[in-house]
Amino acid sequence: MSTTLPTPPEADVRTFDDLLSDCVHCGFCLPACPTYRSWGEEMDSPRGRIDLMRGLHEGAIELTPTVVGHFDACLGCMGCLTSCPSGVQYDLLIEETRAKIEHEFPRSPLDRGFRELIFALFPRPDRLQKMAPFLYAFRKSGLHGLVRRSGVLGLLGKRFEQLDALLPPLHLRRMRAALPAFMPARRTRRGAVALVAGCVQKVFFPNVNASTARVLTAEGFDVLVPEAQGCCGALSLHAGRDGESKDYARELIDRFVPLADGPLPYDAIVINAAGCGSTLKQYGALFVNEPEYAARAERFASLVRDVSEFLAEVEPIAPRRPAPIRVAYHDACHLAQRIREQPRALLRSIPKLELVEIPQGDECCGSAGVYNLLEPESAREIGLRKAENVLSTGARLLASANPGCTLQIRSLLSERGIDLAAAHPIEILDAVIQ
Repeated sequence: MSTTLPTPPEADVRTFDDLLSDCVHCGFCLPACPTYRSWGEEMDSPRGRIDLMRGLHEGAIELTPTVVGHFDACLGCMGCLTSCPSGVQYDLLIEETRAKIEHEFPRSPLDRGFRELIFALFPRPDRLQKMAPFLYAFRKSGLHGLVRRSGVLGLLGKRFEQLDALLPPLHLRRMRAALPAFMPARRTRRGAVALVAGCVQKVFFPNVNASTARVLTAEGFDVLVPEAQGCCGALSLHAGRDGESKDYARELIDRFVPLADGPLPYDAIVINAAGCGSTLKQYGALFVNEPEYAARAERFASLVRDVSEFLAEVEPIAPRRPAPIRVAYHDACHLAQRIREQPRALLRSIPKLELVEIPQGDECCGSAGVYNLLEPESAREIGLRKAENVLSTGARLLASANPGCTLQIRSLLSERGIDLAAAHPIEILDAVIQ
């Protein structure tokens, strides 16, 4: 595996050694790291993991199960990025290290099989769509409750229990209602955007995409939804499945940017899932060494905007109805995008809405892509802290811009018999726009 990491075309090419040397072991990352907060172990902090990376890179240590366990325990939440005064690019370091693990470390058959199950399903909206009716029937028939009470899932292990606990509510009618390929602006036309529909979002949270389209058209933008689009590759990239993630990314680039130059029928590429957005903005760096895709990937990345980021850049023209409700906003943990104020500004634009901050709101909820499936015990410990902090706000509605976060927090609250309503900020905005 090459030790030269991809970097944006305008930057100098930096080696793995260069990126490792950026860390000066100051310790500012420690309080920002959820696993260090949980266990207080140096090797489960960003700087400790960087020490392990250096040892592996220099051949001083080997990829033992213990070493791999410390990397597996990392959420990849990137909370350390915003706390680091030295600008350490931990995201690139952990992605490269996880790719090395996936290529070189022999996982147990059970572990490998569960990972293959996850990645055979969740990044594949076509398969999720086919599976959804069976899941719906399973729940409605009463078999779901029977299986839970039988304890069978416990015999299969905590990962399968978690998989069941995170299954979202299913609305078959919504799931079957695909968005049109083109939706015209409902007010004075101000431009056009292309919408990334996602994989899990598209199937299990279709109303988020529908709300996104309605808000954008209400604000004067045509919305295009390129057909046959699939996963962006985020889940695979964060898990070290680098080849698979780039295959997904190439397919998405082909759908949105068929040519490196020439006019496009839209002004921006809009995404409404925070974890996906952080990866879409990496496309230029991911393909910098592939001549066939480099220019198109860079163009794609330059056009990507989180929906809240995009709307915050334009003057609102759609009137909002008052919504007298107390809302707690949860920051999705992919802070590499540094999108913090924009979603808050959108929510504050709603008359009478009371926006409250969650204590320690920038700490991950434990979802982190598929982390809560692969490391359920750690995810639960981290998630319980988040759930307690959410409850302390007294909010009647939780706003979250990432589907995994919403499922994680609501699942932990549900265990306590608390059914706190949750919605994407764009769904809240959609509900009040006239």
